[in-house]
Amino acid sequence: MTVLLSEFPAVAGVGAIATGLLLVQLPSVSLLIARLLRGPGRLPPLRPQQATPDLLGAVSVVVPTLNEAERISPCLAGLMQQGYELREVLVVDSHSQDGTGELVKAAGRRDPRIRLTHDDPLPVGWVGRPWALHNGFLQSSEASRWILGIDADTQPQPGLIASLVKTAEAQGFDLVSLAPQFILKTAGEWWLQPALLMTLLYRFGPVGSAGEASERVMANGQCFLARRSLLSALGGYASARHSFCDDVTLARNAAAQGAKVGFLDGSPLLKVRMYEGMQETWEEWGRSLDLKDACTAAQKWGDLGFLVAVQGLPLVATVTLGALLLMGYRMLPVELAFGLNLGLLLIRVALLFAIQSSYDRTQGNGRWAFWLSPLADPAAVYRIFLSSIRQPKRWRGREYTTLQEPL
Repeated sequence: MTVLLSEFPAVAGVGAIATGLLLVQLPSVSLLIARLLRGPGRLPPLRPQQATPDLLGAVSVVVPTLNEAERISPCLAGLMQQGYELREVLVVDSHSQDGTGELVKAAGRRDPRIRLTHDDPLPVGWVGRPWALHNGFLQSSEASRWILGIDADTQPQPGLIASLVKTAEAQGFDLVSLAPQFILKTAGEWWLQPALLMTLLYRFGPVGSAGEASERVMANGQCFLARRSLLSALGGYASARHSFCDDVTLARNAAAQGAKVGFLDGSPLLKVRMYEGMQETWEEWGRSLDLKDACTAAQKWGDLGFLVAVQGLPLVATVTLGALLLMGYRMLPVELAFGLNLGLLLIRVALLFAIQSSYDRTQGNGRWAFWLSPLADPAAVYRIFLSSIRQPKRWRGREYTTLQEPL
């Protein structure tokens, strides 16, 4: 015999909750779909290119380091493979204690373009990474038209710099950065990291798609190319001195000044091994993904609410609403909310195929966990929340207690 659940008071409450869920989620879902629909028009991934005579000595590379002995050798080896477009590599070491300097000196003996330098003691109000980059910029040759910041944990592939500069000049970019191909080695990383990466895709759309307003510009400091003239006009990296996401801060400052900023897919040309294990990924990458140093409080909380609606809730909502439907709560709001959240889960799974090229699938173990990463979405959004309410006090082995407020 069919039970008429409409006779029970609880039914009205279930219907109201489902209706509220729809009202909360629908605007965010519309925004998500609009962003994802920009994907077909995005610029294709960069491919290796050879330098041409007009690029002779066009680029100075700056590599900021602090105790990077375990990771810097592949980076230096990759830079040595670049062509004559690379004038110099300035490794700005913040007085490492692990032998980083000796490795750089040894590389310099094999390739005279590489030289070791040091930054001055860290001033009050500066984060270490932009301070090292700023010092490298000031020490670089004025004959270089472009300054390329490269992180020590990256692995540049042959043809990277020539391709990057040619693309920037052909597209008229004043500043352009690349999304890399990630190297993951444990099942925990394969499970968590794609969920964290998805928070960026949802907020800013596909890499290489048409840019938004300056306050929505995205960038990646692991491979960050800027015209020397632009950096000079911005005062080097000073405008991002306080920021733990200095790349995005500087890119947005540049865009606000009228510079053309691009964020492109560089997965065929740049690999990176960012963190060792799931815990370090959670702690180190998660603490900056909210981008609070590069946006207003309204943007930060607006983005978090958006992520809750389209990434944090769908898994829980689909399971809960599905159970309610099986229990007999067959009301239109419940059915619509279930369909909406199931659709969001299907979009999320489909995006796994779209981001496969962002991962090096030839290394490490546990690659099967990549396909389970949608299960980590609630945790990823929670990590963004934690980062949003906390100000970092420690970064790459340094303690920060007297940083200035964002300007």
